[in-house]
Amino acid sequence: MGERKKRASRADWFEVALRVLAEDGVQAVKVERLARELGIARSGFYWHFKSREDLRKQLLDYWAHEYTEILSDNPELRTLDPRARLTRIAETVLEHGLSQYDLSYLAWASIDVGVARQVRKVIDTRLDYIQAALAELGFEGQELEMRSRTFVAYEMAQASLYAHTSKRKLRGLIPYRIAMITESRWKFQLVS
Repeated sequence: MGERKKRASRADWFEVALRVLAEDGVQAVKVERLARELGIARSGFYWHFKSREDLRKQLLDYWAHEYTEILSDNPELRTLDPRARLTRIAETVLEHGLSQYDLSYLAWASIDVGVARQVRKVIDTRLDYIQAALAELGFEGQELEMRSRTFVAYEMAQASLYAHTSKRKLRGLIPYRIAMITESRWKFQLVS
């Protein structure tokens, strides 16, 4: 093994923990493995975290902030008209890989009730934000809910479902997706 680093930042620990979570699931997110992958002593972990459970809690908070609140709390986005806002969100999610860990968090939520509550809160934040934009365009009721859910579900699954599709192609599809979600001509009649 090469020379060990002296210390890793909290962001370094998060980066490795997220990668391990995505590759092998939450059970694999262990102090020993993370330290080994960072090339540092296990004791370096305790500069930033009290325990493995503390890391997991902070990992949830980190995901909520860096992959959701960074957009939902952005005052500049709120100044855009709804279509431009939704377009900017789709572009940002794509360009910065903001959905790359979403399916991993959903998998984690499927085995941990406490995590499921926190993941649900993040998804609800996303839905509320998108619903507000679509409500500005005049959508309401079940149509508003379905358009919002479609937008959020696509954005959450995009990184995993289209991992082998170029960003250029995905970027080119954004205007069509936004039109499909925001234009009334896409209104469908429900069959009873």
